[in-house]
Amino acid sequence: MNEVTIRVPATTANLGPGYDCLGVAMQIYNYVTVRRAAPAQLHPMAAEAAEVFFPVSGGQPFPFDWSIRGDVPRSRGMGSSVTVRLGLLHGLNELAGRPLEPQQLFELCAGLEGHPDNAAPGAFGGFTAAGGVKIARFPVAASIRFVLLIPDFEIATPDARKVLPAQIDRLGAARSCANACRITAAFASQDYGLLRGAFEDSLHQPYRERALIPFLGAVIAAGEKAGALGGFLSGSGSTIACVTDDEAKAAAIGDAMLAASNCPGAQVVIAAADNGGTIVAV
Repeated sequence: MNEVTIRVPATTANLGPGYDCLGVAMQIYNYVTVRRAAPAQLHPMAAEAAEVFFPVSGGQPFPFDWSIRGDVPRSRGMGSSVTVRLGLLHGLNELAGRPLEPQQLFELCAGLEGHPDNAAPGAFGGFTAAGGVKIARFPVAASIRFVLLIPDFEIATPDARKVLPAQIDRLGAARSCANACRITAAFASQDYGLLRGAFEDSLHQPYRERALIPFLGAVIAAGEKAGALGGFLSGSGSTIACVTDDEAKAAAIGDAMLAASNCPGAQVVIAAADNGGTIVAV
């Protein structure tokens, strides 16, 4: 095999209080093609992937080139960097004869990312709670829709982390922990009514709203008024996500979110969950 294309889903992470641990894969995709070839210049992310893959795989390193296409926007809190890294790692693994298991490839990706919240759902699909030795993963019902308000500006994750405080209030942290547990229970049991009121947190959203996305609260409130179960900042932003278990309401929720944002150039995308994760594209 000299060339392979890998399909990787977009992801929405944190889900409010599940900071750096909760995430869901969505049916929005990037396609990464990896081919045996001598590149003119290897992109830094490709070089990093090669540096971690080849020593673990035990095989002989080989030159490769790569390209990417798809619909996952960059630096919008939808796991675009994970689509690149998982696509590269899985592509190299296919070309090398599959020496590594999917769990190993996920661990390599999470190491490159610095946190597993996007890498886990991107790798395995569904809803994931990542942290510690094992990932808790649950499929998401076909009825669930993520209504995404995608602004026309980027937010780099390192910049979004800079606005967070060094310490947080203990009671606020306890409430956030309780909400993260309720979100996990909702997805594990598919009792999605438990999501109402559970996306509020004191860990990152209030600080990012004040410093980076001042319309966050208004957009979520508008989405909830239009029928959403709740909403949250997707990853570190700039995308804002609302969740509904009623597909018929999704368009109206998106219209309400867009109107509340007063954000020229923003777009609304409605997506179902992806339960398959990263696969070889057919």
